Amino acid sequence: MALQEAGGTEDVYAALHAAFRWQVPAEFNIAEVCCGRWAHERPDALAIAFESDSGCRAHYSYGQLQRAANRLSNALRRQGVQRGDRVAIVLPQRFETAVAHIAIQQLGAVAMPLSMLFGPEALEYRLQDSGAVLALVECAALPALRGVRERCPALRRLIVVGECGAEGEDEIGWMAALQAEDARFTAVKTKAEEAAILIYTSGTTGPPKGALLPQRALIGNLSGFVASQNWFGFDPFDPGKPSEAVFWSPADWAWTGGLMDALLPTLYFGRPIVAYQGRFAPDKAFELMQSHGVTHSFLFPTALKAMMKALPRPREQYPTLRLQAIMSAGEAVGDAVFAYCEQELGITVNEMFGQTEINYIVGNCSRLWPARPGSMGRAYPGHRVAVIDDEGKPCPPGVAGDVAVHRRDVHGAPDPIFFLGYWNRPDATRAKFSGDPGQAPGQAQALAAPQGGEQGLGLPGALPDSWCRTGDMAVQDTDGYLWYQGRSDDVFKAAGYRIGPSEIENCLIKHAAVANAAVVPKPDAERGALVKAYIVLAPGFEGTKALVAELQAHVKDRLAPYEYPKEIEFIEALPMTTTGKLQRRVLRLQEEERARARGVLA
Repeated sequence: MALQEAGGTEDVYAALHAAFRWQVPAEFNIAEVCCGRWAHERPDALAIAFESDSGCRAHYSYGQLQRAANRLSNALRRQGVQRGDRVAIVLPQRFETAVAHIAIQQLGAVAMPLSMLFGPEALEYRLQDSGAVLALVECAALPALRGVRERCPALRRLIVVGECGAEGEDEIGWMAALQAEDARFTAVKTKAEEAAILIYTSGTTGPPKGALLPQRALIGNLSGFVASQNWFGFDPFDPGKPSEAVFWSPADWAWTGGLMDALLPTLYFGRPIVAYQGRFAPDKAFELMQSHGVTHSFLFPTALKAMMKALPRPREQYPTLRLQAIMSAGEAVGDAVFAYCEQELGITVNEMFGQTEINYIVGNCSRLWPARPGSMGRAYPGHRVAVIDDEGKPCPPGVAGDVAVHRRDVHGAPDPIFFLGYWNRPDATRAKFSGDPGQAPGQAQALAAPQGGEQGLGLPGALPDSWCRTGDMAVQDTDGYLWYQGRSDDVFKAAGYRIGPSEIENCLIKHAAVANAAVVPKPDAERGALVKAYIVLAPGFEGTKALVAELQAHVKDRLAPYEYPKEIEFIEALPMTTTGKLQRRVLRLQEEERARARGVLA
């Protein structure tokens, strides 16, 4: 296929979609494609470059990764872990985390990554709900896990990573467990449809739900990953000539952003990934990328904002950066950060949009089609995306609706990106889908029972031909670019106007005094709601009345008059999920509680 480089054209984007075809084998296993084949073909190639905030460094090859995974698979089998069992992984970015994922997939078990930041209640909920039979846990998370074990009857064993030491017969040290096992292991053969990973959603819109991902979901991620990383070490005009690529992201490997957008796709392509065990800091981020020769990265908008504020001229301090591509997701990047990356790093940020359930569906690839500042991008090859209304019908250009993905791609083939369903939540699974209004009468009934190659693609009670709603609002322009409006429950009305918080937050961020911002409705007896902004100040600024007036004028001059924040509150930090997403819901509920205290709400 002939493509036209640079500047991006409509022809390139259209040609990519027209030529793209999913290739999903009946049998597929994440462990084999992410490690097994590389350990066989080039065992000495670098897989994991580890660094900790204490200064510890280590390099691990694909051969070492495979041998350690084989030992762990044998150890897990010895502990009674069987095919389909859920195994919790409570580990940070480190070599053992990658080992755990490969080992669990080789067994045909289900990996359940859990954040090190989870407290006892969060751990207990997920362990109980999933029925996890074993947990791999690092020392820092061990006290919290020990505290809830007696209320998690299915949890039989803990394998402890680190030097804190195992206690009692139900705990085993990592080194002791692996040293007792053979470095050879015959992996089970899994279907592409088999369950592989259970990731609980971050709970921004309610209690966390466990999204069960199949083995094939990794395949569904790859077109978006490669595009968002400007072909990730490949020449799109001659893919047979791979170049060097090194990946790093501060995204926690316990979440979709770290696991499916960073760790697993990097290993799939046989490239090295940097594992940094430590807190994110702007200076450290640049230092890591320079010292490890990082070429590709995934950086949250919150991370990029912090880097922009802390190091306005990064290349003066880090002149040998090798960055070629940055993907960003989780929130809208905004044109201020977009311009910073272009002007100071020489990189056009590729925004991406996806969810745990259906990841890497919309985004940009600045090398092959033009990015538009502030836009989420367009549907990645292999995904059929639309903005739909409450009835499930596509919205006209410029009209806001729910971003949705069709179960079949533009060629009519099943899209492998889809999750299998929510763990023990068939009703929630069904609610995620809308029937295709384009179906002929009677077609829905005919499609209700998947057959042949579609076996397992049908979710409980869902149609194979249907739209999967994301719950995120956007408008689509005539060229297919999507423009994020916020979560459906984040968009609100004030004085009769529909308000999307992202645009206002982006405007506020452009002011030198603002490090971060969140916009929510404040209940008001007369107008229903007022626009309120919570502001985290940049270093050196104070929250004075004069600054409030200045920030209000800043927004008034740039956006519609009804969009400026009628009230501003300065706070130390915004509520965030452990994945780095802003929790506007927390602030919105706080405003509602305050309104009740004032008698504004019943």
